[in-house]
Amino acid sequence: MANDSIFFFIDINDSNLTFAVIQKNEENFTLAYNNKVPIEGFKNNLISDFDLVKKTIKDNIYNAEQKLGVILKEVILIINNYDCSIINLTGFQKLNGSQLTKENITYILNSLKSKIEEIENEKKVIHIFNIKFSLDTKDVENIPIGLFGNFYSHELSFFLIKSLYHKNLQNIFSECNLKINRIISKNYIDGINLIKDGLSSDTFLNLEINQESSHIFYFENSALKFSQDFNFGYELIIKDICKIISFKSEMVKKILTNFDFLNMSKEESIKKEFFEEKNFRKIEKRLIYQIAEARIQEKIELIILKNLNLSSFLKKDLRIFLKINDSLISKSFKKIYQSYLSKGNFDVKIIENFDKEKFFLNTYSLVQYGWKKEAVPVALEKKSIITRFFNLLFK
Repeated sequence: MANDSIFFFIDINDSNLTFAVIQKNEENFTLAYNNKVPIEGFKNNLISDFDLVKKTIKDNIYNAEQKLGVILKEVILIINNYDCSIINLTGFQKLNGSQLTKENITYILNSLKSKIEEIENEKKVIHIFNIKFSLDTKDVENIPIGLFGNFYSHELSFFLIKSLYHKNLQNIFSECNLKINRIISKNYIDGINLIKDGLSSDTFLNLEINQESSHIFYFENSALKFSQDFNFGYELIIKDICKIISFKSEMVKKILTNFDFLNMSKEESIKKEFFEEKNFRKIEKRLIYQIAEARIQEKIELIILKNLNLSSFLKKDLRIFLKINDSLISKSFKKIYQSYLSKGNFDVKIIENFDKEKFFLNTYSLVQYGWKKEAVPVALEKKSIITRFFNLLFK
């Protein structure tokens, strides 16, 4: 297989590494390789055991190369969490009745970029997104170069990761004889996928619940504008239930597997068989539901309803996507999540049946063709931000 017909991805998230290869065959693209392994050698989002991480990556590179008969030389990294941050800035240009020119845009971009480098000198920009263009206080869909006006404003969002983490990634993959082609935010990819699939308009909020963490991100005008990470997930629900009814985690999950909360009677109790060696006692199933309900309400308020960082984005009828990355928790408690999210008069939609192949195919498309709202696809190349920006706008 020719090397120019394959594209290698590594998805780094909270609990695992996913190694994937997209193969081009004539005009078709397929997921030719996909392997998920537990994440080891990371602590507090940084590489803590360089040799262990290197071995894991090298072993999986070797497996992919052996299966596909290729030598992998480049990788596209997909990252989630890892202390990422987003800063939104707006630049202005007085026109005094003249035309808006490329030079005006260059001035704004240079000014904002310099400001970011000044205030975040220990971080590195990964993405830059166009949020809003306004000419004489009127929002316009595209950059109005060539139009006359008095005042132009240009809002951009800058997606950053810590320089230390970026350096660690560069070092580890250099040791594995791989060049990093691009580093891409998973939030960015997920948002684009929701838009492409026709599930939402260009403005929405996404909430993802994992075992030990939760993430939210906000898209506005098809651009990633805000994200926030939380160091708790659905495991808190299980721990609360275990504590109150004095059951082990495995038994609680077995109980959840074997009955339907939505159709239970008010006084229905846990059957004797679930107690095993414990003394049987009457525990109503509704108690388990109420424990989960209290914990979910608390966390939904913290993440969204009472989150001051989100207050300016939470408009009536805003669509909120909910993804719970555990089928058992989703089956048992998704209605509780949906109910409390709906208290804010939001349009709540639960995402299920996640298609991993579509995820990587859409990521390939993003890398190859870009996205309408990404001002600068930040590749690791020696070309100025401004040059790449105008290459994208006027190609």
